Amino acid sequence: MPPKKKEEEGPRPLIGRVGTNLKMGIVGLPNVGKSTFFNVMTKSQAAAENFPFCTIDPNESRVPVPDERFDYLCKVFQPASRMPAFLNVVDIAGLVKGAHEGQGLGNAFLSHIKACDSLFHLVRTFDDEDITHVEGAIDPVRDLEIIQEELRLKDLEYIQKIHDGLDKLAGRGGDNKKLKPELDAVAKILSIVADDKKPVRFGDWKEHEIEVLNKHMLITAKPVVYLVNLSESDYIRKKNKWLPKIKEWVDKNDPGATMVPLSAAFELKLMDMPEDEREKYLTEVGVRSALEKIIVIGYKALQLIYFFTAGEDEVKAWTIQKGMKAPQAAGKIHTDFEKGFIMAEVMKFDDFKEHGSENAVKAAGKYRQQGKTYVVDDGDIIFFKFNAGAGLTAEKKK
Repeated sequence: MPPKKKEEEGPRPLIGRVGTNLKMGIVGLPNVGKSTFFNVMTKSQAAAENFPFCTIDPNESRVPVPDERFDYLCKVFQPASRMPAFLNVVDIAGLVKGAHEGQGLGNAFLSHIKACDSLFHLVRTFDDEDITHVEGAIDPVRDLEIIQEELRLKDLEYIQKIHDGLDKLAGRGGDNKKLKPELDAVAKILSIVADDKKPVRFGDWKEHEIEVLNKHMLITAKPVVYLVNLSESDYIRKKNKWLPKIKEWVDKNDPGATMVPLSAAFELKLMDMPEDEREKYLTEVGVRSALEKIIVIGYKALQLIYFFTAGEDEVKAWTIQKGMKAPQAAGKIHTDFEKGFIMAEVMKFDDFKEHGSENAVKAAGKYRQQGKTYVVDDGDIIFFKFNAGAGLTAEKKK
């Protein structure tokens, strides 16, 4: 007999909340530039005074995701309404050593972090006598260690209680068959956090274990993007003695994670300039703002993508989670689209740009009709057809 064909594995479930209203939290020690960075990113005015814990309640805002594809579609269609994708950003007050035990209002801040889905971890490399550092001397590698350890210890405290509760329940004669898979998964989490002293996201998780992870929303399961806050002069000259050391730490302690240098002071200076003066200054110094790059990286860290609907009425980027299929993507526009889904008519953005119009894409044979199993790609331009149950079989393009 011929060997049985292995069943094709579907995409692994994502670690984290399922949804599109996901948040990036900005974390770090006090006075490393989090609120200034938040202010320039969102062009808001959260307090940025020079003392620890000036941010107690998390400031939350959203910022449009820059995308040349969206700009191009708006230029072509000149729509009445333009709606880009947005990144939700939360400015979380500074953590200090001992935060997991409640130091420096730590418990409240850690709960704010738990409510986020991915993290910008900001560290400071600049000296400034007017801006105190909670640990005294500037040492961003030490600061990275402090924050990672505090987050790990908070997860350890939480998962230990969960493990002890499940263990006790199993010992009292609970439904062991039902409890065992969860208890085993929690024991594995505990081993990684307590014995290996590593973040949860470093574990090799099976599908049922990811379901347990997502039930508890552990802090160290969240992806991290590392942001290095330089002085304006160091950012312009693209040099700082700490950059190689921080890169080495990130590669060793969070392999594959992204590190982005920026200067909050430089970005603040740009924000206060008129546009023509800003462009002239950027040309003179030979560097660009890092904000657009950081926003895009943050959006991707949340495992989010978007598809476009495009026409004269509206060009809109619809946020979905990576790996979402066409009917569920249609449901983001309206639940009826998902319930009565017939097909998705799809153009790739590059094909549309190359050929110049929908009709030209069709003539080139690159206009596709996709069914229920189609996994939406980032940047797809989609027209959904659905059965509305009242004689309507298609929805006008948005």
